[in-house]
Amino acid sequence: MNNFVISVANSFSPSPAGRHKGDGPFPGEVFRDSLLIPALRSNESVTVDFDGTEACGSSFLDEAFGGLIRQGGFTEQALRKILHFRASRKSYEAKVWKYIHEAGLAS
Repeated sequence: MNNFVISVANSFSPSPAGRHKGDGPFPGEVFRDSLLIPALRSNESVTVDFDGTEACGSSFLDEAFGGLIRQGGFTEQALRKILHFRASRKSYEAKVWKYIHEAGLAS
């Protein structure tokens, strides 16, 4: 099985923050559109590795991951099959699935 790993700290920024492009240099919108969506569309499995990041705020996480449903055309069911996480802060995974779930309910 093809598993692609995205290290947020190494491939994007150790300090991702903000929701939209105007919020700073490393917002969730840019992470989603430039790294996450292309990886999800071209791989059977994608692991997002949060280790090495200083902190990922709620606006970054909601836009990057909830935005997969709002902007990327994915469903929660499809994402649960292909999207995985690696993080020493276990709260990241719970928050990400919460944002994905809430985006699915609103769509």
